[in-house]
Amino acid sequence: MQSGHRAVGLITFLLVLVIGGMLIAALHFKKNADALWQIVSEKCLPNQQSRGEPAPCQRVDLQHRYATLKDIHGPLQYLLIPIDKISGMESPQLINAATPNYFAFAWHERQLLAQRRGSPIDDRVLSLAINAQYGRTQNQLHIHLSCLRPDVRQQLDQLTPRLNAEWQAATLRNHRYWLRALTPAELTQQSVFIRLADEVPQARTAMGKYGLAMASLPDGRLVLMAIERNWLLLNRGSAEEVQDHDCQLIPPIKKAA
Repeated sequence: MQSGHRAVGLITFLLVLVIGGMLIAALHFKKNADALWQIVSEKCLPNQQSRGEPAPCQRVDLQHRYATLKDIHGPLQYLLIPIDKISGMESPQLINAATPNYFAFAWHERQLLAQRRGSPIDDRVLSLAINAQYGRTQNQLHIHLSCLRPDVRQQLDQLTPRLNAEWQAATLRNHRYWLRALTPAELTQQSVFIRLADEVPQARTAMGKYGLAMASLPDGRLVLMAIERNWLLLNRGSAEEVQDHDCQLIPPIKKAA
């Protein structure tokens, strides 16, 4: 009898966790989930096409079909946003080889942070991230260009010797991630979304469950960090958690005496 009560209690607890996760996702989407798309499609793109001025975006790249926009959070954070309607990780467009290589373009645009700061920024400080379908607040794909958390930087430095072309499990921010190293050339040769779909078992049929981040390694390679949503562990698949929008790794600029 006691074992029966324990089983019922466990089931109830798991249901509460699942429902709680769904409520969290619902609260996020209650906001204007089309705000980024409205900015890009109704302001940045028309302004670029009519006047050659992308404001309020910093850039609209018509050839490669993306815009860059300063995020309202953090002194240096930027977003790369497609100028075509693409909802996010779950979109089949991301695993189409004809779709622009947004992660590669986002890494190329990391210069924006240095330009805003007014001085060079070491690549080891920087990162990219995109959140899973229910780990985001916007229904237009956007890649966060921001700083990396100091604790994640330390972990990646320690993990570097064993990282290779195989996906390996590691714990970052108390969540399980799958890590894979790749060269800068490999980043430009193939979309990381296609790489995730092709290389991680069952990912292709459930892309919306994954968040994806990227940072540099001390040896010049890059590392992909994939996190899979898990409601039971209160994990929404928000890869943005590895980022630090306050940029603690960047030393303050010394003012002239």
